[in-house]
Amino acid sequence: MSSFEEYVERYRHELRVHCYRMLGSYDEAEDLVQETFLRAWRAYGDFEGRSSVRAWLYRIATNACIDVRRPRRVLPYHLEPASFPATALPAREDVPWLQPFPDVLLDRAEEPDAVAIRRETIELAFLLAIQHLPARQRAVLIFRDVLGWSARETAAAVDLSVAAVNSALQRARPVLREHLPSHRSEWSARDSSEDERKLLQRYLAAWESADTGALAALMHEDIRITMPPYPFWFEGVEDAIRSLTPNLTPAYRGHWRFVPTTVNDQPTLAAYLKPPNTPSYHLFALDVFRIESGHIAEITAFETTDHKRYGLPETA
Repeated sequence: MSSFEEYVERYRHELRVHCYRMLGSYDEAEDLVQETFLRAWRAYGDFEGRSSVRAWLYRIATNACIDVRRPRRVLPYHLEPASFPATALPAREDVPWLQPFPDVLLDRAEEPDAVAIRRETIELAFLLAIQHLPARQRAVLIFRDVLGWSARETAAAVDLSVAAVNSALQRARPVLREHLPSHRSEWSARDSSEDERKLLQRYLAAWESADTGALAALMHEDIRITMPPYPFWFEGVEDAIRSLTPNLTPAYRGHWRFVPTTVNDQPTLAAYLKPPNTPSYHLFALDVFRIESGHIAEITAFETTDHKRYGLPETA
């Protein structure tokens, strides 16, 4: 058993990321890594070394993800048109929402076998776009365009011929382009981390001074704000400001504090809320920002209290 563990444990991190890309769910990715190791353990006696252990595990993990047969992960704008509801709509627990991935698990540079995670292949927009692909096409695109595997290596991993892999990739790439943000070409160049940090500082300063004009000036005109698991969402600066304005007043929900961090390798503010008549600020949500050309193009606010998962303090 110790020999098996030594073989497979070094690949846990990259298999988790692979399963997350396949499924769009951190929780399911964790489960599928465990399922991968269980299947590998059962088949270990038959492993003949015709491929590397890594390729063997990726094949098992990919097939385990394909076997799950879950509906694709979504955000609110996949469900209904943009709106500004007169009354708050209840959370939808029946929807397979896209989940964020903790950056504390992306930073594994000290591991010699770790696969470098290119930023654009872990961001929310990319994950949502590949969710539009059938599972096997999704796997082919990940192996070929994300991990850089050859067509032959990919064919072995997904149980297809080389010709079928090439055909699947040709079908997958246009779908991916169709569902990526419209400004993807300039987004791929990306604002530097320092520029993004300064923008978040301006955002926080505007928030703390309740300056809606300054907040609006930081936004793209077609900014999108979503708050899964709530199904409504907002589009455009006017409705974005309308959605944020009540929270600028402590009487609405309480006082807020924000801790800058990153999630899915995107600039993020961990939002801590202190409701009226309570003594401390507790983690309430992760506001994940997509920034294009120095302006906020999207804010995805994921409700969570799981501070340990994201390497955050319990209170702020």
